Amino acid sequence: MTIKEIKELLDLFSTTDVAELEVQRGENRVRLVRAGTQLTHVVPASAPAPMAAPIAAPAPAPAVADNTTTVKSPIVGTYYDAPSPDAPAFVKVGDSVEAGQVLCIIESMKLMNEIEAEAAGTVVAKLVENGRPVEYGEALFSVKPR
Repeated sequence: MTIKEIKELLDLFSTTDVAELEVQRGENRVRLVRAGTQLTHVVPASAPAPMAAPIAAPAPAPAVADNTTTVKSPIVGTYYDAPSPDAPAFVKVGDSVEAGQVLCIIESMKLMNEIEAEAAGTVVAKLVENGRPVEYGEALFSVKPR
């Protein structure tokens, strides 16, 4: 994303009543958030990437039973289902989990963030592939409570 494109986004954002705007092209992301009368903008410190075709929306998560709870990503980052490449996964489909048990790791800004089960139950579905980027609020697991 070029500086010119970012300036155009800022100009457009300042002339509307939109409270939040996020645009991503490849690895580059710009997020604008209106806080009261102040405008905050965040631009990653990465080199501009060549213009690419628009990115398709992620595929919807597979349907799961209604009596399950969904564990969602609390942050943007890269999903890992094990503590290291040669280690076994924290959990597999069918495993029983306890509240506070680590389900996966999401790497964000070079920090490894453990995502824990909120309640005891059984893992019904793993909704993300290992090593794939995840968004805030994206479904990671489906867990049937005990």
